[in-house]
Amino acid sequence: MRPTTKDLAREAGVSLATVDRVLNERPGVTAETVRRVNEAIDKLGFVRNASAAILARRRPYRFLFVLPRTGDQFLGEVIARISEANAAFASEMVVAEVVQIDTLDPHLLAKYLTGLDPAEVDGVAIMAPESPPVRDAVLRLPERGIEGLAFITGQPGTPAGDFVGIDNHAAGATAGRLMGRFAGGAEGGILVVADTMHARDSIERRQGFDEVITRDFPRLTALPSLETYGDHARARQIIGNAMQSRQPVVGFYVLGSEARVALAAAAEVAAPRPQIVIVHERTPFTEDGLRKGDIDAVIAQNPGHLVRSAIRTLRAKAGQSMLLASQEKIRIEIVLLENL
Repeated sequence: MRPTTKDLAREAGVSLATVDRVLNERPGVTAETVRRVNEAIDKLGFVRNASAAILARRRPYRFLFVLPRTGDQFLGEVIARISEANAAFASEMVVAEVVQIDTLDPHLLAKYLTGLDPAEVDGVAIMAPESPPVRDAVLRLPERGIEGLAFITGQPGTPAGDFVGIDNHAAGATAGRLMGRFAGGAEGGILVVADTMHARDSIERRQGFDEVITRDFPRLTALPSLETYGDHARARQIIGNAMQSRQPVVGFYVLGSEARVALAAAAEVAAPRPQIVIVHERTPFTEDGLRKGDIDAVIAQNPGHLVRSAIRTLRAKAGQSMLLASQEKIRIEIVLLENL
């Protein structure tokens, strides 16, 4: 039989009323009593009735998606899916809001997270480059009663259950495998382009890509990373300079989530275009590139699944309810013209 609140009260040595106050986060309970009830929950494997818990709160869960202020089509897709999820989760008393901030300024972001009021915010999903100030601010959130998780790009030391996104090392390795196979016996360099290499997802993708290319395709050389910072003029200049290399360039790998700036700049300075072009994230631009033959493969993650998984994870953490881990695994998708 599943344990009940009576079993919890008996195990923790408290009254049913006290268990109810702890489960529903009501005042009037000491920290020691909360600890004993939570230990009893873990020991007995108690699972809350989600519907009853929502009704008992008497206010909706409020979750924030803290996203970069600047971005392109993939970020737009994520924001659109958050709006879509708001309607889907309304009946479950969940409200999701978007906050866009300069995530490249770690001190500004850390200050914002530190200033959040637990009486108004239940959880935060954060998409930001890794940095010690942000990492520390995220780790302190639960101490103040706010749940936090890394969204799409991870933070160092983040437990697996506190990250929603694909395995970026595996995504980069997948791109490397496709690049090597598509190249056949060709010999030459591969341009690797990112918005910034400060983002953990970019670092992990680069590591996975390099491992496969170096180990399995010795005829190919992954060239040093080029950082565009999302600026077209800069992208045009650095890609143009790289194309002047004496080594023939046979591949072009955009490992960031926004391929449009890099590929638009490359089209102006790289003639003919590299033999193989592989990018990340399915957007209107990359779909059009597949149709035109300008892109050979897209390594993608579903933004709708990302958003829904983040909301479900935050709700489970905030409501101390069970999460179905297999449902939240974000798959790496390979999109070609043929399965577009």
